[in-house]
Amino acid sequence: MKNILTAEKIMLNAKVASKEEAIRLAGNLLVQAGHVTTVYVEKMQEREQLATTYIGSGVAIPHGTNESKQEIQSTGISIVQVPEGVDFGEGNTAYLLVGIAAVGDEHLEVLSNIAIICSEEENVKRVVQATTADEIIALFSEEV
Repeated sequence: MKNILTAEKIMLNAKVASKEEAIRLAGNLLVQAGHVTTVYVEKMQEREQLATTYIGSGVAIPHGTNESKQEIQSTGISIVQVPEGVDFGEGNTAYLLVGIAAVGDEHLEVLSNIAIICSEEENVKRVVQATTADEIIALFSEEV
């Protein structure tokens, strides 16, 4: 699971006007790190239109559609911290976005690790209030 989350893929204190903008930020971090193509970011937006990726406790996990698998070069996650929150519809506000790109069945393992961390509201608060990328990496590496 090494290198799945690195400091370059963490954006602190993002201010976004919409969930689309927040998802684009999460996707672009994955593009810049070489995990996915730019097409994958569009597939993340498509996926969000099919069904929300908001999972509760102030967390959304945007990812591509099933058809976007060929756009993934390697497994990685990105984190966008949105302290002011972003509306994910139906009264849900996300303060933390975890963008996911995973090769093959690796996404199941990645998702379950993220779910374990994010099921604890206390952990989500710690990630949202973290002031450095290293703090976030430390929190995630406890579980991932």
